[in-house]
Amino acid sequence: MAKAQDFTGMFKDMMGSFPVDTKAMEDAFKTTATMNEKLSSVALEAAEKSTEISAKWTKDTLSKMADMSKAKAEPADYAKSMTDFASAQAEVAAENMAAFAEIAKKVQMDTVELMMAAGKDFSEDATAAVKKATDDMTATAKKATAAAK
Repeated sequence: MAKAQDFTGMFKDMMGSFPVDTKAMEDAFKTTATMNEKLSSVALEAAEKSTEISAKWTKDTLSKMADMSKAKAEPADYAKSMTDFASAQAEVAAENMAAFAEIAKKVQMDTVELMMAAGKDFSEDATAAVKKATDDMTATAKKATAAAK
C-alpha cells in the first residue's frame, strides 16, 4: 500500500514558517513616526513665525494709533494723521502679507520634500519586506515540496 501523504502536517509546517516580518513592521512604524515628527516641526516653525509677524504687526499698529490719537493743534492735522496712518497700514499690510506668503511657500516646499523622501523610504521598506517574504515563502514551499516527496 502506498504511503499516504500527511497534508495536515505539511500545512502545519507551512503555516508555522509563514513569514511574519516584525522588523519590516518596526521599520515602517519608525519611518512614519519620523515623518510625522518632521511634518510637526515644519508646522510648528510656521506657526511660530506667523505668530511673530502677527505680534509685530499688532504692536506697530497700536503704536501708530497712539500717535494718531494725540491731540493736534490744527483740525487739518487730524486728517493728515489719519491719512498717514492709513497709508502706513496699507504698506505694512502688504509687507506682512508677503511675509506670510513666504512662510506658506516654505511650508509647501518642506512638505513636498518630506513627502518625496518618505515615499522613497516607504518604497524601500516595502520592497525589502516583499523580497524577504517572497524569499521565505519560496524556501517554505521548497521545504514543503521536498517533505511531500
